[in-house]
Amino acid sequence: MPIRGMNHAVLWVRDAARSTDFYVGVLGFRVVHRTPESAFLQAPESANDHDLGLFQIGEAAASRAGHGEVGLYHLAWEVPTLGDLRAYAEALTAAGALVGSTDHGTTKALYAKDPDGLEFEVCWLVPHDLITPGARAHNGPLDLDADLTAYGEQTLGACARAALPG
Repeated sequence: MPIRGMNHAVLWVRDAARSTDFYVGVLGFRVVHRTPESAFLQAPESANDHDLGLFQIGEAAASRAGHGEVGLYHLAWEVPTLGDLRAYAEALTAAGALVGSTDHGTTKALYAKDPDGLEFEVCWLVPHDLITPGARAHNGPLDLDADLTAYGEQTLGACARAALPG
């Protein structure tokens, strides 16, 4: 029973229109269906029916997930190239949503929060043939300029390479 990946995520949000505007305007998602209290969004290069569902609950107390209660920490979306990651870093910074970045050695990651404070990650995966033993053990600050020099702006990440035909 092999699982090939995550098909979609569904989030409870305070205001579906506000959250839709964020995911469309900042991350480039497309609206595939919406109602007054929900939206179904598709990622820019996705073939899924939808990748993200947003359901409105109205104003409510802030989520306590991770602060004494269980809950989802974050979702992660992969981009094909480091050039794409740089573009998202710029867009998330301009939107005031970027809250951190990390070089996990095998993954280069940006962390951001949506209008409800729900955290998500945008990442680029180092191609398997370029991973060194030192990279597997590394975890530290992201230096995107150094990574762009080391790997190149248009080098396809691990999953993007795996999706190529043949």
